[in-house]
Amino acid sequence: MPLQNIDGRQLVYIKAVVFILGLLPLIRLTWLGFQDELSANPIEFIEHSTGTWALIFLMVTLSFTPLRLISGVSWPLRLRRMTGLFMFFYACLHFVTYLWLDHWFDWNEITKDIIEHPYVLVGFTAFMLTLPLALTSNNPMQRRLGRHWRRLHKSVYLIAILGVVHFLWLVKKDIREPLIYACVLGILFLVRVYFSLRKSVRGRQEEIG
Repeated sequence: MPLQNIDGRQLVYIKAVVFILGLLPLIRLTWLGFQDELSANPIEFIEHSTGTWALIFLMVTLSFTPLRLISGVSWPLRLRRMTGLFMFFYACLHFVTYLWLDHWFDWNEITKDIIEHPYVLVGFTAFMLTLPLALTSNNPMQRRLGRHWRRLHKSVYLIAILGVVHFLWLVKKDIREPLIYACVLGILFLVRVYFSLRKSVRGRQEEIG
């Protein structure tokens, strides 16, 4: 099957595979829970796992456009909504785990935690910014918002930056893992900037010519 050209039936199969892969982290957590193998601190394990997978799906979602710019392969863009929603799904699990299992909806304790640990506020801000993206990810909202839809969804890069900062401030000592995400995000951003500048230069050359 040529990478540049797939039909609707093939895309359905690919989406089915991506959907199954997207559920594997949750299935793994559920299995480990039933086996009582969520480490000595299960709540922390769940928080770390769901937060990590939210960040992974966010990076995957952001990679589709740079991939198209570099290779010319555009069909993966049609997976972007699904991977973006998986990002939101695991971010919700991460957030609910923090509110419920970690603090049992004790708002006084949560407020103190936010004041004492700024990374909590950064993570909360990132999560809140994902809400309008998830709510407007469907086709009717895309048509309704028109050009404003693209502007709104450009905030995904801000969400990614906040997510990486949240992770970086959380780990404190061993920062190797969050630095990997920071490097990936930086590369994806630079690819988009490069192609945007190249397009701008070409446009100016055509006007001059």
